[in-house]
Amino acid sequence: MSINRQNAGFLGTLALVLLVAVPALGQEEPPAAPVHVGYALEQDMAPFVWVPGTVVSRNVAPIASQVAGQLTWVAEVGDRVEKGQAVARIDDVSLHLQLRNDAATIKRLEAQLTYLDQQLERLERLTEQQVVPANDLEEAQSQHQAVEQELVQAKVARERTLYELDRTQVKAPFTGEVVRRLQQPGSYSSVGEEVVFLVDTAEVEVLAQAPLSVAPHLSEGMAVMVEVEGREMQGKLRRIIAVGDQRSRMFEIRVALGEERSIVGTAVRVALPTDQSRRVLAVPRDALILRSEGIFVYRVTDDGMAEKVAVKTGMGHDSLIEVLGDLGSGDTIVVRGGERLRPGQTVTIASSGDVAGSPAG
Repeated sequence: MSINRQNAGFLGTLALVLLVAVPALGQEEPPAAPVHVGYALEQDMAPFVWVPGTVVSRNVAPIASQVAGQLTWVAEVGDRVEKGQAVARIDDVSLHLQLRNDAATIKRLEAQLTYLDQQLERLERLTEQQVVPANDLEEAQSQHQAVEQELVQAKVARERTLYELDRTQVKAPFTGEVVRRLQQPGSYSSVGEEVVFLVDTAEVEVLAQAPLSVAPHLSEGMAVMVEVEGREMQGKLRRIIAVGDQRSRMFEIRVALGEERSIVGTAVRVALPTDQSRRVLAVPRDALILRSEGIFVYRVTDDGMAEKVAVKTGMGHDSLIEVLGDLGSGDTIVVRGGERLRPGQTVTIASSGDVAGSPAG
């Protein structure tokens, strides 16, 4: 009897301990996890293909001399020059001497005309008084007209000298950077001989070759995605060169980069649509969690719980990607912090509205 009483007492004590411990165990819930969220939104998207391209300058030219002569100065490689600024200078001593000679000729002819004006005035009076024959007056008038024309020619010669003198400064036709010296100071440059190679490093764009199959889906002015050195940015399709190559079945396009600046020659990729756009449900790419069993996202429920939703992905654009699954437009989606979440775990929203996929307003 005593043993039974001891067993009964032990079992009663054990039951009491369990009754106290079970509620305590039930209270050990995981703490609320801080997460950053975005939203599932309807977007217009189109499937696309990446094509290679290159950053090129819109203005590239070898700059040639327009007059012959010895080069006294040539811009250094790397010098940036403004439009109209000199990139080289040619010896102009002989032209300055010619300009002085032209000025002297003009003064001589002007003085001669002054004398002839006075002589004509005197002959006109004498002719009216019939002191001298009329043919003397006519001869003086003819001489006056001839000197007038000589003066015109002298002024034209001076203008030509000034024009040639101005061209001794080899000027940049556009703002750019000297990338190559083709002649050195001291060398003789003939008319039309190239002196420097100038590239506009500010006005750049992307040159790419696109397959003819995408041509029906392109239009000038449309926005396209450009990937430059791992960074994605939006560009604008500036020009479609509507002439394809028969062998490669490719045609040229030009894409403006806007405020973005890249070194000329940089390799890039351009995303071009291969079909018409359609309305899809999209989420931020960072919301996707990839596991061996599949792809899923965490949706935040109205009561602040993390709900696991399996999805399939479709086409993407910029930071958004199409998803197919049990999601609706406007659903709150965990964008950062979902890797450590468990289904049903309480979450606290650290930030929202500042990530891709946030609704406007």
